[in-house]
Amino acid sequence: MITGYSDRINHALAFAAKHHDQQVRKGTRLPYLTHPANVAIILTRYGCDDQVVVAGILHDVIEDCVREAYTRDMLEQRLGDKFGSQVLDTVLSVTYRRTDDDGVELSHDERRDDYLERLALASDSARWVCAADKLHNAGSLLADLRRTIDPATVWSRFSGGREPTIRWYRRVYDRLAEIGFTGEIMRELEPVVVALEASAEDSARAV
Repeated sequence: MITGYSDRINHALAFAAKHHDQQVRKGTRLPYLTHPANVAIILTRYGCDDQVVVAGILHDVIEDCVREAYTRDMLEQRLGDKFGSQVLDTVLSVTYRRTDDDGVELSHDERRDDYLERLALASDSARWVCAADKLHNAGSLLADLRRTIDPATVWSRFSGGREPTIRWYRRVYDRLAEIGFTGEIMRELEPVVVALEASAEDSARAV
């Protein structure tokens, strides 16, 4: 059933609010919860069902909320118990792994490569969450660049700066297209990625 609100979605927002408590968006004072909430709005706008929207709300919990009180295994258990195996599987599909199948720790670049590789076997639901996540992140980045008089202050939020960040969004878009994801959201994501690439070219010409 397609819906814009349900008790389950409300429960997911409360769960995410608890686990993202006191976290903020990079380089801002915005509560981190604004990101999963926007991902949920994007997914709802495209008619995704509760399962996908809930996974969108929870997509960063396992990756970003490991603390003294919660290990990764505990978060996986809690999420699965409260929201079911389908939501958990979707969230895990869009969560960076810190180790490979043999338990070898992955570097930052290797985690990204692994993420892209696993999209080939991910469900359509996971691909929707991936696309909505990247759409909100890239769109927010682009909006911040357009508002600032000093783009360097925006790019300084990201590890590696401008080029690796823009390249990452391009790689995700290209990977989704390569594996045959044809959700309408791709028509919205592509021009955002192109606009980020154009902003980099403009900055390079201005130097």
